[in-house]
Amino acid sequence: MPRQISYRWRLRELMAVRGMFTVAELMPHLTERGITLSSSQVHRLVSGTPERLSLPVLATLCDILDCTPADLIATSAQNLPARRAAGEEAPINLAARRPTRVRLMPEG
Repeated sequence: MPRQISYRWRLRELMAVRGMFTVAELMPHLTERGITLSSSQVHRLVSGTPERLSLPVLATLCDILDCTPADLIATSAQNLPARRAAGEEAPINLAARRPTRVRLMPEG
């Protein structure tokens, strides 16, 4: 059965828990650990959901926030309904195909 995987980036939430509310507060922590990102790159990390993230940056964020990658990235998965193949017919509903009895009434 196919599954749909989704994730939620929680960097802003974890920063707030630790009293950091702006990009400017996060940047010195990144720099002192050897991660050099522009303020716009850090802003995109904080305000958006990254599709690609280097492992050194992820490890540094975990160190700064004293958390694990699982804390930063909340994942969820759900089963999707099975799709029919092209040309495959839906199951036949016999109740819908069963003839109904007709009651004839005399005219008049």
